[in-house]
Amino acid sequence: MIKKIANKIFNFSLFSCWGQRLLLLFNMRYMPNIKLLKASLLVLILIATAISANDNDKADSFKRPYYDYYASTRQFVAVVDSAVVRARDELIIILGDSLHYRPKIFIEKNQIDFKNRIGAAVPDWGAAVALPYKQMIVLKSPAHFRLGKSLFELIKHEYTHLALQDRLNHIEPPRWLNEGLAMYIAFEWGWTSNIALSNAVVFGSVVPLREIEKMNRFPEGQARIAYAQSYMAVKYLLEQYGFDSFNILLDNLRDRQTTDDALMAATGSNYDGFEKEFNNYLRTKFNLLTIFIDMSYLWLFLAIVVIVGFFLNYSKKKKKYKEWDEHDKYHSTDFDYGDPDNPEQVDDEDKPWA
Repeated sequence: MIKKIANKIFNFSLFSCWGQRLLLLFNMRYMPNIKLLKASLLVLILIATAISANDNDKADSFKRPYYDYYASTRQFVAVVDSAVVRARDELIIILGDSLHYRPKIFIEKNQIDFKNRIGAAVPDWGAAVALPYKQMIVLKSPAHFRLGKSLFELIKHEYTHLALQDRLNHIEPPRWLNEGLAMYIAFEWGWTSNIALSNAVVFGSVVPLREIEKMNRFPEGQARIAYAQSYMAVKYLLEQYGFDSFNILLDNLRDRQTTDDALMAATGSNYDGFEKEFNNYLRTKFNLLTIFIDMSYLWLFLAIVVIVGFFLNYSKKKKKYKEWDEHDKYHSTDFDYGDPDNPEQVDDEDKPWA
């Protein structure tokens, strides 16, 4: 790729006015050795690229207690500090680990720098990426992008991915465990997650835990269910079996045991047995009643909106009627045809023309 760029630059310079003058300046002595010129140009490009990359890594770097911060502004330092400290404190307890390493956290202000920093394909809507093998988190700047989540949540989520991979000595955990723990630490659970999982349980569209490995290929609705299940699976593990059993699971995964064997050691059930008890747990937590409750909140909200709208409209109309009354008071059309000398003292109601 770099060689192609070098060729294009060389050809452009060769046929441009600048290139022709340069060649005349050297009396065309180097024309026979075109390969040498191209090689020199290629070396210059490589040196410039290396210097630029090195400058990017060092520019705007701030040392923090538990991580290194890289950004064009310090405006997000306080939020990142708070998120890292909170996530770290929780993970030290859950993972039984000291979390001694220092990750790098980059906040990029445009899409090109974001993609270049990651060095891999990422969808345009992606807001943050954790790269455990580089101990790096790369995020889009909240000042330039709509992230969909708070920076605080994103930092806690991605930091958890790094911490879990470090705890497992870079052994890839099951996807539901990886995403579920990150969501649990970031507390990414809301009304939409509740509705999605309630519908999945009631209508039989729960995703098998093994299938969550293919989450990237899921349609949006199914992916939402998979994320919600991942959160609840980790929550169930921690609450039902405790931190010690959770770490037995992690120890076995780190020692390259299968997920089936690791679950057996931690919970006494293999993969299928654990999934069966987890699905039973889901059925006790999510059912038609939870859907009704969630929908009732929605209808209550809509009812409040309608009532508030009605009173606002009524108040507006009442104010308008009052303005009309004030106007009519000084522009009356109710004329009296009684005694002109004493207009209100003579009753004219019995007059046929009144």
